[in-house]
Amino acid sequence: MEMQSLLEKADRVMMKNVSRFPVVFSRGEGAYLYDTDGKRYLDFLSGIAVHALGHSHPRIAKALVEQAEKIVHVSNYFYLEEQILLAEKLAALSGLERVFFSNSGAEANEAALKLARKYGREKLGGKYEIISAEKSFHGRTFGALAATGQPKYQEAFQPLPAGFKYAKFNDLSSWEAAVTPQTCAFLLELVQGEGGVNPATPEFVQGLAALSRRHGILLIFDEIQTGLGRTGKSFAWQHFGIKPQIMTLAKALGSGVPLGAMLATEEVAAAFTPGDHSTTIGGGGLAYTVALEVLKVMEEEKLPERTAQLGQELLKTFHAWQKELPIIKEVRGLGLLLALELTIPSRPIAEQCLERGLIVNAVTPTAIRLAPPLNIGEAELEPGLDLLYTVLKDQVVPS
Repeated sequence: MEMQSLLEKADRVMMKNVSRFPVVFSRGEGAYLYDTDGKRYLDFLSGIAVHALGHSHPRIAKALVEQAEKIVHVSNYFYLEEQILLAEKLAALSGLERVFFSNSGAEANEAALKLARKYGREKLGGKYEIISAEKSFHGRTFGALAATGQPKYQEAFQPLPAGFKYAKFNDLSSWEAAVTPQTCAFLLELVQGEGGVNPATPEFVQGLAALSRRHGILLIFDEIQTGLGRTGKSFAWQHFGIKPQIMTLAKALGSGVPLGAMLATEEVAAAFTPGDHSTTIGGGGLAYTVALEVLKVMEEEKLPERTAQLGQELLKTFHAWQKELPIIKEVRGLGLLLALELTIPSRPIAEQCLERGLIVNAVTPTAIRLAPPLNIGEAELEPGLDLLYTVLKDQVVPS
């Protein structure tokens, strides 16, 4: 069906709670997407860091078909073989002994918040308060939304659940001041994604870990966007040498199939007892199988290591652009989660890129987010960079 006809149908039947670009995609292959009119786009967003292996990876497609013919769902009253094997793999990879699977990142964060509250009640004398960062983003369900330090996402849905406070990102003194006798957990993204791709500093993370130890406060790392190779390590916390008691994953884990995970240490996980938290599907057989294949490909192709190297190369490239293009105010990020902070609005840049066949994200009013597939090849990367550079250069007014 032609794209214009599909867009008209969408306008009639879909809710208006998401601001979408007027493009309908019909298929994807590697770093490319194709719309229903046949136009090809380079995808430098990867479904917001979801498609770490690119679109329609042949091993992922094969795993999906084989699992669909085998078994998909049995309910949470029973186990699936793939579920157990995936939990075992994630526990070994992270050093966090216990795993709970959900259907999304927001649900993984909800599970983490509930676990922290239950642990605080049973082991910390009834503590319940959770401190997260300003400009953070942890999801749109009520608990995760209450933990999100961005009023623009919260204002329409007040009152939100109580017991949440916010402190300034990369400002340890702000977190020290926010701690009260009721604080049970710190919740942190090590690279803020929706906040504009803001990496934490080593001094801040190490100081926050010391503060958590001093006050007996749980450390929760939201690795939904950064986890599984995106920053050049399996998990972003490995850059800082600070392992949390609780961690959440999603996005790359399911490669587009709905799946999230909440991991915790043996001691903290023991606070959950039967009936405390559950889910009907929690990913399911298709998602578990895909995740196992994602982890295999990442390990075999050494994608975290490749991402670290490629990320450094891109940072050098973007810093070189910054010297030439005065509209680039700042370059920041880690691995293949990068941002260009601009002196001009970012939305028109994203729109012009899209028109020319490149997908990037105006993550804030003045920042462009880049999160290409971790296995992107030079044949795809170079033309995408050239296109982005051209669009940016066209905005520079001759002096």
